[in-house]
Amino acid sequence: MPSAESAPTRAVPASPLDLFLTFTVLALQGFGGVLAVAQRELVDRKRWLSREEFLDTYSVSQLLPGPNIVNMALMLGDRFFGWRGALAAIAGMLAAPLAIVLLLAASYGQFADQPMVDGALRGMGAVAAGLMVAMALKLVGGLRRNPMGPVVCALFVLATIVAIAVLRLPLAWVVPGFGAIGWSVARWRLWQAAQRT
Repeated sequence: MPSAESAPTRAVPASPLDLFLTFTVLALQGFGGVLAVAQRELVDRKRWLSREEFLDTYSVSQLLPGPNIVNMALMLGDRFFGWRGALAAIAGMLAAPLAIVLLLAASYGQFADQPMVDGALRGMGAVAAGLMVAMALKLVGGLRRNPMGPVVCALFVLATIVAIAVLRLPLAWVVPGFGAIGWSVARWRLWQAAQRT
């Protein structure tokens, strides 16, 4: 077990304004998804969360309705500063992108038929897919400490990919279905571990 001196220090945001600015910067970097950037910023750079805490928060935010990163911003803001932090984090996450989207929507009608615009939109799809794959690979290490163990986690990943990509099941069925099964398996494994001690 690491000593207190060798354990990494956990940082916290200085204020709700710090949350607002951090999530504004995250939102402005998120082309096709903010999650990969959020993991780097919140875990590696700011050290507000450990990799395991990020995975846990992301898991819960994915089960809630709405965009995952907005749910995560709400939960982190609440964790650090209560309702003021939650409002600051959500405002940071939404204000700048809303202004940009409104500006782009107003000008899209004039440029939609341009081949360069069409090509740019197609290219961003590939970038978004690459960001998601990179984030998934980076977060795999955090599953080592998962109570289900790496083999069961890998089976859940495979089952989810098959359900969505091959069987084309609706995400609204897959997430709560596998989420409930995963929760049950994790609870059973934790209960088993508690019985052994």
